[in-house]
Formats: sequence, structure tokens, C-alpha cells
Amino acid sequence: MLFWLGTHRPENHCQRTAVPLCISYGRLRGKKKLPHVTGPVFLDSRGFSEIAEHGTYTFTDREYVDFARRCQDQWGDKLVHVSIKDWMCEPFMLAKTRMTIGQHQTLTVNSWIGLRHMAPEIPWVPVLQGWNVDDYHECRDRYEDFAVTRLARLPLVGLGSVCRRQGTQEAAVIVKSLYAAGLDNLHGFGFKTTGLVSRKLRLANYLRSSDSMAWSSRARNKWLHEKQRLCGGEHKGGCANCLAWALQWRERLVRRIDRVTAHGTQALMF
Repeated sequence: MLFWLGTHRPENHCQRTAVPLCISYGRLRGKKKLPHVTGPVFLDSRGFSEIAEHGTYTFTDREYVDFARRCQDQWGDKLVHVSIKDWMCEPFMLAKTRMTIGQHQTLTVNSWIGLRHMAPEIPWVPVLQGWNVDDYHECRDRYEDFAVTRLARLPLVGLGSVCRRQGTQEAAVIVKSLYAAGLDNLHGFGFKTTGLVSRKLRLANYLRSSDSMAWSSRARNKWLHEKQRLCGGEHKGGCANCLAWALQWRERLVRRIDRVTAHGTQALMF
């Protein structure tokens, strides 16, 4: 399983490390000059923040396509994945938009269709949205029926609305059920240590990749409560923006992922 390190400081981090980085469109939007990158990049659409803050996307498909093309022109094949403009299905998101899960799924699938039509050369990543396990299978069916897309044949398929539940048995049922249905190419957005490598869940076995910025929030809390710098350095303040700590955190997690995945998948029991 490939782990993408989330970064909110692309202008400082992209040229200083070659590890796979996940970057939000919101961190680059409006910048006149894109940062130089030395490793692979996964561009996220900022969907969670957009829907949570505004109840909709504040940028058009055309703006997003133009930006993705700009990234591809500068970064070439280092731009490996670009998330579509998906619509999250957590209950508080539905309350924000006053829509149903089905409507959010339709908007998500339509984003995949529209963005691919506008820019087929961009490596778009479709996203499955839902809340319970049946919702996710219904969303898969929507892609295959309306977008004429066999998700199992794609390089990567995102799994949305699970990150806040990724350490639960409920999330494990969703991931394993989709894996059993042939989707061994899932990307877990925001999956942290608990969901990936805990002895109870070990979901790293059922995901193609995942990303997280948990390193930053952990460092922020350590500095706030204990005035501790996790990287071991002597720079000013905590390590919430510290690349040295981010890389240490990722290396430890990757080692744990490797140990878990070395034993292969567990029995698919739901």
C-alpha cells in the first residue's frame, strides 16, 4: 500500500522531499507560481472543506480543469492523481446542503463524467460516496450504469465520507465489502494509523493507497500541551509545519504498514 503524506505547506515541502505528497487545491489556488516538485503529487479537490464551509463548491469545473492542466504542464507525470469534485455524505454535510445521499452521489458521478469530458488527459480519480455499506455499492452501480465506467479497471478509486470513522468496525465492513466486490484499487482519504495498522482492523491490506495529515495535528497538540518539538530539533515553536517531523512520522507509519501487509489479507468476514 502506498502512503501519501498530506502537506499544507507545498511551497516549502514539495522541493525538499521526493516522498509522495497529497496537496489540497485550496493551498495552491490563486498562486501565480506553482512550487517545484521533486516527487509524485496527488491533487485533492478540497471537497470536504468546500461542502462543510459553503454547502457547495466555490469554483467551477472550468477553473479546476484549467488549474489541473497548469499543474500537468509544469509537473508532467509527477502529477499522478487528481480528485474529482465529490460530495460528502456525512449527516452534517447533508444538513448543510439540504440534499439526500442519492443527490450527493449523482453530483459526484456527474463530476467524474463532466471533468473527464472536459480534460480526458488529466488523471482524474473517481470517488465513491455514501454512508452505510449499501450506499457505497449503489454509488459504484451509478458509475457503472451512468458513466459506463468499470471502476475495478481504473488505477485508483477514492473512498469518501469514511475518514472520521476509519478506526471503527463500520469502516472496516465498508472497505472489506468493496474489496470483496473486486475493488482492490481503493484510496482511503484521511486514513490514519488506527484504521490502517491497528491489530483489530489492519485496513492497509484492503487499500491501494491512503493519505493523512495527522502528523501536523499531533505535533500541534504536543506543542500546545507539553511544549514539545517532536522532530527533536531546536527550531522556534512546535512541529505542526515541520517537514523533518512529517517525514519521521511517515517513515514510522510506512514501516508499520509494511509489517501488516506482509501477512496478506485477513478473512473477509463482515
